[in-house]
Amino acid sequence: MNGKMKAMVFYKKEDMRLEERDIPDVGPDQVLVKVIYVGICGSDISYFFGMSPLGTDDGKGPLILGHEFTGEVVEVGDIPKSKGLFAPGDKVVVNPVQYCNACEMCYDGKTHLCENMTVNGVTKDGAMADYVKADYTGVFKLPKGMSLSDGAFIEPMACAVNAFRKLEIEPGQLVAIWGPGAIGLMMVQMAKSLGAGKVALVGTRDYRLEAGKKLGVDFIYNIKESSSPHYTADLAGSYKKDMGKLVDRTICATGSNEGFEQAVETSGNCSIIVHFGLPEEDDKFRIPALAFHTADKQIRSAWLAPMVWPETLRMLEHGLVDVSSLVTHTFPMNEAEKAIRNLKAVVDEPIKIQLKNG
Repeated sequence: MNGKMKAMVFYKKEDMRLEERDIPDVGPDQVLVKVIYVGICGSDISYFFGMSPLGTDDGKGPLILGHEFTGEVVEVGDIPKSKGLFAPGDKVVVNPVQYCNACEMCYDGKTHLCENMTVNGVTKDGAMADYVKADYTGVFKLPKGMSLSDGAFIEPMACAVNAFRKLEIEPGQLVAIWGPGAIGLMMVQMAKSLGAGKVALVGTRDYRLEAGKKLGVDFIYNIKESSSPHYTADLAGSYKKDMGKLVDRTICATGSNEGFEQAVETSGNCSIIVHFGLPEEDDKFRIPALAFHTADKQIRSAWLAPMVWPETLRMLEHGLVDVSSLVTHTFPMNEAEKAIRNLKAVVDEPIKIQLKNG
């Protein structure tokens, strides 16, 4: 497909420019997607403000950001076309983590650790543009009736589903979720859908904690603001008072290292704690070893979303998780920089900010 497109190109810390680019050429194993919605992720904030390097060879731009996105197919490469997999007009979501299917990790089903992995918006151009190309093996048709805005949640939700597999919730257990951002609020609903007895939400901003309450959370705790009506200076004591004991399962959807350490300490005997939020490069865990050992706890990490995309699509299709209420702001694509800055500065109490083309 010949022609030009508009793209938001990230160069370096706090330097993003609206530019005209050639529409990407599509290879035989690729699909060209007209971008409609892009969700802003915490990693986009980290890249924009120079807190984390890109996944490019030198860790720098220029690069088009954006990895949570949906759109419509406009061109199909020869291989997927010959198999009848996609056609122009199909509404799709793209798994930006695209793997080779030929290395040892891929053969073993650990596609998120592919030795030849590329990622839209991280190692190669992403979706903050009119068009983006993707390997056809990473493209999924949206279920009939699912909105493109809802579909743009599939990528972060898939990461949450992978984490919940590792959490191994058993019916009736007490579950704590740390971090009431968009992913944490999706996790709240997953915990309920998967049979948790009681769900606690821990965070530092009341408006997000109260959003969790509307989504079915049983108990909310603000561990930072002493003026909050939900404040607790003794989280373990609050757990015991409200639920009768420490929690059985904990998942940390926050990158706060201090928060993770506290989450481990306030989890009960034989608990499983999943580390989900991305830490800083130099972070190190400091956990009381003897208390951890004699309580027979487990710590697991959850990275990306291997082999869970069909499951995630079904969960959203069948209403196990509501994501539409999480979108608090929508900006036109050419205001991507403003949207990123607003999210970091917590302007107008954002939960999820999306960019839209057209």
